[in-house]
Amino acid sequence: MKFKALFITIFTILSFNLISQNSVLENNFKNNLSHDEITRSYVNPVKIVWQSDNQNVNIKNSAVLLKDFNGQLSTSGEGMCVLRSDSENQASILLDYGKELYGGIQLAAGIRGEKKPIKIRVRFGESVSEAMSETGSVVSGMNSATNDHSLRDFTLEVPWLGTIEIGNSGYRFVRIDLLDKDVDLPLQSVRAIFRYRDIPYLGTFKCDDERLNKIWETGAYTVHLNMQESLWDGIKRDRLVWVGDMHPEVATINRVFGQNDVINKSLDFARDTTPLPGWMNGMTTYSMWWIIIHRDLYLHQGDISYLKEQHTYLTALIQQITSQIDKNGKENLNGTRFLDWPTSEDADVIHSGIQALTVLTIQAGKDIAKWLKDPSLEKTCDDALTLLKKYIPEDHNNKQAAALLSLANITTPQAGSSVILDNGSQNFATFYGYYMLEALAKDGKYKEAMQIISDYWGAMLDLGATTFWENFIYEERTNATRIDQLPKEELFDIHADGGAFCYVGLRASLCHGWASGPTSWLTEHVLGIKVLEPGSKTIQIKPHLGDLKYAEGTFPTPFGIVKVKHTKQVDDRIKSEINAPKGVKIIK
Repeated sequence: MKFKALFITIFTILSFNLISQNSVLENNFKNNLSHDEITRSYVNPVKIVWQSDNQNVNIKNSAVLLKDFNGQLSTSGEGMCVLRSDSENQASILLDYGKELYGGIQLAAGIRGEKKPIKIRVRFGESVSEAMSETGSVVSGMNSATNDHSLRDFTLEVPWLGTIEIGNSGYRFVRIDLLDKDVDLPLQSVRAIFRYRDIPYLGTFKCDDERLNKIWETGAYTVHLNMQESLWDGIKRDRLVWVGDMHPEVATINRVFGQNDVINKSLDFARDTTPLPGWMNGMTTYSMWWIIIHRDLYLHQGDISYLKEQHTYLTALIQQITSQIDKNGKENLNGTRFLDWPTSEDADVIHSGIQALTVLTIQAGKDIAKWLKDPSLEKTCDDALTLLKKYIPEDHNNKQAAALLSLANITTPQAGSSVILDNGSQNFATFYGYYMLEALAKDGKYKEAMQIISDYWGAMLDLGATTFWENFIYEERTNATRIDQLPKEELFDIHADGGAFCYVGLRASLCHGWASGPTSWLTEHVLGIKVLEPGSKTIQIKPHLGDLKYAEGTFPTPFGIVKVKHTKQVDDRIKSEINAPKGVKIIK
């Protein structure tokens, strides 16, 4: 009994010491941990687009790659896809995951006779053309398919009886080539590793036009994919915090996801990495968009503490902007002068756009000054607005300039919509198309705007898009290959053959958040939900259905979800059913 008691005592002491040591190690380890706010899930491919062999010689049982895999390999080699390259043929396969994703892939390789690793090549692609391309292929004098910002074309070794995870890019298609010859590569699975923020879609939109519904959803999903560690412009390229690109993205987030810290984190990053007198991203306009975003964010979310954190920097930035307005009210802002890529080579159009953006920025600054109860800053903005009214630039018959000049009340809504509607969707743009739509709404051209949304953004869907693109030239849709099909010589390759500036050919991003404008536009103008008071305390609901028979949806606020349903009656009057949470005042 004494021996037993002694044993229990020693065991208790040892266990206590071990637990204490583990606690210390755990605490020390925790100090070095950084929380990953991004969720990961696995996605199976839905289709084999192409394989180099259909004779059951170099590729066998490829359909198994479309089946579910629970993540656990076994010592059985049965029921696997087997690739084998020889001196005559290389085993290659192209998989379609059905939808644009962000992340990598997991390969599960089975048991085989020899235990040494096998070398393969992996190519990610946002289109079939990109996944089938050679890195460094030349289009219009530039390297088209690239490994810029994220590796999407590389070689690696696959283990014997094991899994390996690789890749970090935006893609929908994956091509695998077996590089080693005269060896069997048994594959149980090639699953996508999908990385995303696991957040609910609080805002919704539905109407009797399924094309518009799909466009709304695609815009929301495009921005969702770009809500990674920060709010990015694109998930393949550039994967950076471009503040101008953020404005339409934040508009979408406010209306679909509600408050999300990725916005604050990204705005603060832009501020903290841009000491004045610098311009965010080196561009005059992107610092102005930063001010406008803060105005819109506070209007929707009402976080006065966060807005106060911007007070010092924002005041100095506004003073920097106003100091570069001459006595005639003309902006003379230094820094890189940029609106969007299609206008980037026209200095006159850029000036007109920046003049309008200066007005919109100072007006946003005035709103913020009132909320912060800063009469000195408010007077600075008032004086600048009075000065800016003296100067009226031309629109140069350019849709980007016309839209901004209309929104800034420099020209009439009618003048703006006249330029924007000329030739319909031709000369529309994925980024500034949002402001063109806003200008059309200002002139009451809701039906025309919805038609352009259906034509322009809908054309990307017709070409196989599951997210909206960095660039799209409407005329290029004619005789074009879909992005989910193998290219044909007689057809225009919409990804490889198009593009310009920084997005030549396959380098172009097919998931770019700045293209999500229709999502917020449809919520604000078709559902008619417009925030009037900070924190969404007062909301106006004034629907514009155009030719629609009904439209319904939800809208997130800090107080809860607003629900609306609008139905057109036989006399064309609209019956509205509105349900708002306590704390939200509704004005019709």
